[in-house]
Amino acid sequence: MNIEVQNLTFRYGSRLALDRLSFTLHPGLNILLGPNGAGKSTLFALLTQLYALQEGDVHIDNQPLSKAKRAYLKKLGVVFQQSTLDLDLSVEQNLRYYGALHGIGARESRALALPLLEHFALKDRLHDKVRTLNGGHRRRVEIVRALMHSPSFLLLDEPSAGLDPATRARLGEAVRDICRQRPLCVLWATHIIEEVSDDDNVLILHHGKLRDTGTARKLKDKYAGAQLSDIFGQLTSEGEGDVLVRI
Repeated sequence: MNIEVQNLTFRYGSRLALDRLSFTLHPGLNILLGPNGAGKSTLFALLTQLYALQEGDVHIDNQPLSKAKRAYLKKLGVVFQQSTLDLDLSVEQNLRYYGALHGIGARESRALALPLLEHFALKDRLHDKVRTLNGGHRRRVEIVRALMHSPSFLLLDEPSAGLDPATRARLGEAVRDICRQRPLCVLWATHIIEEVSDDDNVLILHHGKLRDTGTARKLKDKYAGAQLSDIFGQLTSEGEGDVLVRI
């Protein structure tokens, strides 16, 4: 259960958004760390097939995406940066509607959703209209919705945008716990260093290029014990490689 990106290149006209990007995602939490404009959203658009591949390839469990597209999309859960919940429906109605899109009946949708709602501390909000929920609750509802059909891959595009630090931390730990409970490969795009834990696999993206990758702990060791914020700052600066010492 993995996603392998091979020499992925994408252009908007003459502007290069992704430049020969190659990496492999394994089960667990993978953090795509990059400043605004790094190419994170373009990569997500390609991985969700909103955009067609231009150059390079994506393999899903060793199968080219072109041959495994339908099976891959069935195994994919996505939370986009902009919320797609219906504000005038209740949490349960939103989840039931999503279940119907996957061919899941109302009773089964509820049965699948309840353990997830409990995990994300939302069980008591089942009948509340989404409009009444705060930003953190809405994000958690979207993640519950994306997990209802038991996907193998979960893409989270800036899921903590606009949330306070404490809420961001709780959301991150809830996602890590889900990864410990089931075979799930998560790609979490963010520009917020504080969301990364030492055991998370990190991919640092800048100007469409992969600057470095590895667990946060290994990256710190590689750069002579530097803090991840310093590593990130150096690798995403125009003078990348001039200051930090790699060992």
